[in-house]
Amino acid sequence: MGTIWSPDLTQFEGPKYLALAHSLREAIRDGGLVEGTRLPAVRELAWELKITPGTVARAYNIGIQEGLLEASVGRGTFVAARAPQFGPTVALHVPQLSPSNMGPVDMRSPTLPDIGQSAAIAAILTEIIPEIGQGWLEYPGLRRDRPLRMALVDYLADRRLGAIDADDLALAHGGQNAVGLVLQCCLRGDRPLVFCEELAYPGFRHAARLNRAEVVPVAVDDWGMRADALDAACRRYGGRIVCLTTAAQNPTTVRMPLERREDIVRVARKHDLQIIEDDCYSACSPRDPAIRALAPERCWYVTSFSKSHSAGLRFGVIACPAGLGEAGRLAGQHSHFGMPRPVTEIMLRLLASGQALALRDRVHAEISSRLDDIVTAFQGFDLNWQDGLSFVWLRLPRGWRASTFAREAEAAGVLIRSADEYALQDGTAPNAVRIAIPGGESRERYREAVQTLARLLADPPADLPV
Repeated sequence: MGTIWSPDLTQFEGPKYLALAHSLREAIRDGGLVEGTRLPAVRELAWELKITPGTVARAYNIGIQEGLLEASVGRGTFVAARAPQFGPTVALHVPQLSPSNMGPVDMRSPTLPDIGQSAAIAAILTEIIPEIGQGWLEYPGLRRDRPLRMALVDYLADRRLGAIDADDLALAHGGQNAVGLVLQCCLRGDRPLVFCEELAYPGFRHAARLNRAEVVPVAVDDWGMRADALDAACRRYGGRIVCLTTAAQNPTTVRMPLERREDIVRVARKHDLQIIEDDCYSACSPRDPAIRALAPERCWYVTSFSKSHSAGLRFGVIACPAGLGEAGRLAGQHSHFGMPRPVTEIMLRLLASGQALALRDRVHAEISSRLDDIVTAFQGFDLNWQDGLSFVWLRLPRGWRASTFAREAEAAGVLIRSADEYALQDGTAPNAVRIAIPGGESRERYREAVQTLARLLADPPADLPV
């Protein structure tokens, strides 16, 4: 069934693709567009509304992601439901270790080497067993984790976060959950706007969608997010919060210098933006103060132990803006009633004994050693990396396309990520790939994978489709 639906984009503020998405959403909810209705073709509606086909396509894609629309090749785009489907529609990639003689080497997401973490956790669990009693049968509560938060203040001392104490900290189930809790604290309204780097960790987009937010990309350069581009985006769209990485941008590995951090803070204060500073991939002691130190009144600093100790523990930390620690902890309590007692006990003992710092340093040393293998093998190619960081950013030489290189690598037994996976919808991705260090693989198998990629780089095909 076709339709003569013709939206009035002047009824909605903001960019035209968002106005069209709003119009679609309202027409479906109001019953003006019933389930099964076929929408106008992209070019047809673009011509009628005097907008570009890309604008219409972006709006349709938002509807598809929300479950309001469905697209069928050769048939068109149809109304699928009266209300958005619940939950995300795309699964996050979770790396799984395979036996050393089976399957490809997965270099899409970093995995940790076991340099003593398992033994340390096992020993702590053995210590804990005799102490389990009535307290383990009760909800965690907002105050019970204070000793752990106090220990974390000492652990984070080298992060250059400015003045923080235990009351500034909130705990989370890893970095992804921490970002979600901050969004819950800061976002208001039906479809709030958030800003992030134009190449960004896909998990942030998923967290934003779960919190009803539209994500607006902001241009980056060799210093990270451009302050002038953020200022322009704020003036055009409004927006409430910006998420960025300063110590090690994911995926490009860029470290944001102090001057740029100060510029970002000035823009945030000008437009009253809250800042999520994602430092989950922090590779080493920083040279420059974190944005949390430069703007303690508006920065939510997020880190986790997933990239340094154990991803399985699911433990993250938020250094909240001054005076908002209680708000962060309340968001956690309303979300999941607090952190599990076994996790907090393990983390407290790792920190109090000094093992946490020692293990972090040993993991850093092993990752740095494996990183040397990549840097040596890729000499002469355009490679971005940081000491101790568990991934590299490779701009491909002439003759390779990122998608083709990733396909050929997979055919040769190595899984990597194309830059396309980090670009926002309809964004432009550079001709590059991200290669992560699989710390859980044997050194021998890892080196074979690196050499495989190096051989592919040196021999670009002349006849493969791009």
